[in-house]
Amino acid sequence: MKIVARGAESIIYIENNQIVKERIKKNYRISEIDLKLRKYRTRSETKLLEKAPVNKPSLFYSSDKDMKIKMELIDGKLLRDITDSLNKKQLKQYYTKIGQQIALLHDSDIIHGDLTTSNLILKNDKIYFIDFGLGFFSNKIEDKAVDLHLLKQALQSKHYKVYEDCFKYILDGYKQNKNYDEVLKRLEVVGNRGRYKKKSLKQKGI
Repeated sequence: MKIVARGAESIIYIENNQIVKERIKKNYRISEIDLKLRKYRTRSETKLLEKAPVNKPSLFYSSDKDMKIKMELIDGKLLRDITDSLNKKQLKQYYTKIGQQIALLHDSDIIHGDLTTSNLILKNDKIYFIDFGLGFFSNKIEDKAVDLHLLKQALQSKHYKVYEDCFKYILDGYKQNKNYDEVLKRLEVVGNRGRYKKKSLKQKGI
């Protein structure tokens, strides 16, 4: 067993050439509440993995008894590690694909919840989406706009030299979404809201 990552809610490790996500018990929570939460989140992530109409790890096993999800190991490169070294043609190719895939997710009322380049893998010229642990189902335009806004923030923070191009290509791909115009209008509102909050905190000296 090789541990890949430790999160607040789970550990992720490689076992028998598969990725295993195990939700661990949190001792600071009341036992009954902890059990209920872990069962719910395991079932929810499993359902999202089953329903998401994008490139993703194949699901091999899921159980809310041992709180484990076993998935295909995608042996590719994290976008986090290669984005800054891609040329403009590659950026356009891959990030347009990302936008198209997000459009498919949102058309299926699936919110990923943690869209970052750490949760996107490139393999054989395909982009794979991983870690639906914070995802949920929603048909709200607001939730879809926030999903995009969080990705924009992640790009700006991690890949500030190329984030504007990356996000432009994402929106180009996202144009196939059936609610594109509504989501883009809401995205602007969400962005302005964030800027206002930062300005307010700065004025208060926080």
